[in-house]
Amino acid sequence: MNRKKFLKNACVTGACMCGFASVFQAVKGSTETGQAEAGQDDNGKALIQEWIAQLLSGMDSNLTEENKRAIMKKCAIVHYNNLKMDEVLSGYKGNLEDFIKFLEKEWGWVISWDNETKTLIADENKSYCVCPMVNHGKKLETDIICYCSEGFAEKMFSLVADAPATAKVISSILRGDRSCQYKVNF
Repeated sequence: MNRKKFLKNACVTGACMCGFASVFQAVKGSTETGQAEAGQDDNGKALIQEWIAQLLSGMDSNLTEENKRAIMKKCAIVHYNNLKMDEVLSGYKGNLEDFIKFLEKEWGWVISWDNETKTLIADENKSYCVCPMVNHGKKLETDIICYCSEGFAEKMFSLVADAPATAKVISSILRGDRSCQYKVNF
């Protein structure tokens, strides 16, 4: 394998770690100090988001859908842990009905649950992408970041239902849809 191909593969898979950990630390730090509020101008955050946009574009151009989905779903754990979701969800473990009520009341989501097919449709009910990795001032040229949302939803609903869940984004702001929606199967 030549040097160029090696470096390309290392960066695409995240193996090079050329500051990748510091990228997430910077995002975490700016969030903790309140600098990541929507609408605030934060050049450090904008730099990180642009870097991520370029990484995602490279992944989108060079990987199969299966590989893109696998890599991005693994990234979900960073945001999940940053939000301390295990703690947030601890009172809902084994109680999907109360968790649905929480999502609707506290997060403004619209949920449809089919108990017979064990299928849930979760609509974030927002007219913007909630992902902190997306620069809302610039159009992201790819929607593969949505695979990260699938991973987040799978982790969240699996913990609450105390059973494996699979999630698929069926509607996305980044794809031009009205809101982001997930189909979750248990």
